[in-house]
Amino acid sequence: MSKRSPWFRFVWIAPALVVLLFAVVLVAMAIRSSDAGQQFLADYPGTTALPDGAPVGIPAWVGWQHFLNAFFLLFIVRTGWVIRQGVRPSAFWTRKNDGRLRTKNPPVRIGLPLWFHLSVDALWVLNGVVFVVLLFSTGQWLRIVPTSWEVVPNALSAGLQYASLRWPVEDAWANYNSLQLLSYFATVFVAAPLALVTGIRIAPGLATRLRPLDRVFPTKVARVIHFVVMIYFVAFTVVHVTLVLATGALENLGVMYAASDDAGWAGFWIFAASLVVMAAGWIAARPAVLIAIAGRTGTVRVMPAPPPRATPKA
Repeated sequence: MSKRSPWFRFVWIAPALVVLLFAVVLVAMAIRSSDAGQQFLADYPGTTALPDGAPVGIPAWVGWQHFLNAFFLLFIVRTGWVIRQGVRPSAFWTRKNDGRLRTKNPPVRIGLPLWFHLSVDALWVLNGVVFVVLLFSTGQWLRIVPTSWEVVPNALSAGLQYASLRWPVEDAWANYNSLQLLSYFATVFVAAPLALVTGIRIAPGLATRLRPLDRVFPTKVARVIHFVVMIYFVAFTVVHVTLVLATGALENLGVMYAASDDAGWAGFWIFAASLVVMAAGWIAARPAVLIAIAGRTGTVRVMPAPPPRATPKA
């Protein structure tokens, strides 16, 4: 990698992570092998009992919600990173509206990546609303909302078991372990709302109209929180996928995608098909395609390509 590459300053992260993970595993193994560690694991096995009346099993709607959430999040992170890098957009989009709306709410010109980001955001939020409605109407919320403080030490126990590379005994079909429960709760009820609130706060047009909030919730703070939440989603996805594949891929994928508690191949093939769809969407999301779609909802102005840099003479 060339030293001129913007990624050069991040090359130290990979070896640092390897060293950190190695140290964590060694410490976790030492704690687990100690008398105190053994007693802690005996007192807190890593799972808390579900409340009475909690449903058993994963309904099919969780599977397609899971796919849609991952699909939208892929493009949200992709466009969010492009926006944060400050790359000059190849095209700009302006909303179409009539004269009355133009007077009360004048249109704001935004770059094509931001238009794509906001458009996918809207679909992601809609999918999230449907998910939350189904979650509470079917009782599935009891599986991911803590109902006892016992979940905290049990989550620490599950984390210790994962870190020592001796996976906790679990059955996601019947009940998540406590660390899964807390991570899913944080993702659905903390990270997602934070992403929505901070996104609205810094959205073009809205940021100006919400300027009175600057004293209590400045846009700079909202941007930082928005970026941290994006990093959380990326980290959560990496850890989540890694553990799904490492702790029993066929069984876990069957639960997540095929709504089945057996270790058949149905969940794997649905998961593989979802990856193909995501890859196809990634390839299809080219500027020419996005410009054509954006043009149906507003006015798109394509910017001329910058002139090539002159080659210095020898």
